[in-house]
Amino acid sequence: MEVTEVKVFPVEEDKLKAYVTITLDDCFVVRDLKVIRGTSGLFVSMPSKKRRDGTYKDVAHPLNSETRRMIEERIIAAYREVTAGDAGQDRDDG
Repeated sequence: MEVTEVKVFPVEEDKLKAYVTITLDDCFVVRDLKVIRGTSGLFVSMPSKKRRDGTYKDVAHPLNSETRRMIEERIIAAYREVTAGDAGQDRDDG
């Protein structure tokens, strides 16, 4: 599987930095991933749905850490490319 397209939609919120849409193998789209600034840097949150009890459940997510890492690396690289003119904010060393 390959991430063939990443579309980044930056937002100006405290922790939420962008919404992201990815395309897998030029044939499957996943919308509403989020780039979040956490305590140890940027990470990607998978699309989720709020349940009746107020908790959230992912509606799409990788089944293994290797795939999660590959998707996250592509998204964060694309986010940094799109926001490169923003004085380097939200960059981490990891």
